[in-house]
Amino acid sequence: MNAVKVFLKGMAMGAADVVPGVSGGTIAFITGIYARLLNAIASVNLQLLKTLRQQGIKAAWAAMDGNFLLALGAGILTAIVSLARVIHFLLEQYPTELWSFFFGLIIAASLHIARTMTQWRWQEGVALVLGILISAGISLVGPAETEPTTLALFLAGSIAICAMILPGISGSFILLLMGLYAPAVAAVKNADIGALAVLAAGAGLGLLLFSRVLNWLLHHFMSVTMALLTGFMLGSLVKVWPWKEVVQTRVNSQGDTVPFIETPVLPLVDESLLWAVGLMCAGAMLVLGMEKLAGGESDAKV
Repeated sequence: MNAVKVFLKGMAMGAADVVPGVSGGTIAFITGIYARLLNAIASVNLQLLKTLRQQGIKAAWAAMDGNFLLALGAGILTAIVSLARVIHFLLEQYPTELWSFFFGLIIAASLHIARTMTQWRWQEGVALVLGILISAGISLVGPAETEPTTLALFLAGSIAICAMILPGISGSFILLLMGLYAPAVAAVKNADIGALAVLAAGAGLGLLLFSRVLNWLLHHFMSVTMALLTGFMLGSLVKVWPWKEVVQTRVNSQGDTVPFIETPVLPLVDESLLWAVGLMCAGAMLVLGMEKLAGGESDAKV
């Protein structure tokens, strides 16, 4: 796979991860790199150290699919750093339009994953419903307020990164639930090296541990796991629903009053509804474009 394409897919994942409610794992699934990503992360283990010691850096780098991880990681980091302000501007000024776009994207992505299923038995049906209930339940939980201590940031990084590689469960939304989304974004915007290092350390540990569990599930219970992941995506539509009513507000770390608890409501039938539907269609069309871009490349090497 061309390194530039992997980089662009990484940017798409990073842009999705910035939005509380949208998962970078969803983008990885759509673009055909999900299995490869899990395999690459899971390859960072004691066997890799043995390969490094016996065969050298070049062999170890190839064993961990280093070119792929480097290109993808660079894209994710670039998007988070460069698009954080843009995404948050859109969330503040055009929330309905932005959520509409991602709503259409997630619906189309869910259908995309469901089409890859080779069988639908009662086990897959139960996994699908369970995934919907878990994801929707997480989406409806009210955010907490947490002091951004070193331990809290480390735990937040380890938990959020697990969510980031799960389609339908947003790592940034997990940070929001833990009350640490604002400190994390502030650390990125202000280049707070100390806070970023703690978050990165926690994310690294969580990623190495959780990727092995998920990789094992995909290898041993492929169809049931895929059904569960599809359920996660469908359940996240509760959070991504564009029309919400603010039930409770809070004052963030910058002193601004922002929504704290929101509940979904039905939209008004007006011109804005047409824009929202159009953006939903645009999100769905983007998925089709990503599918075409990913065609036949999921197992290729950078």
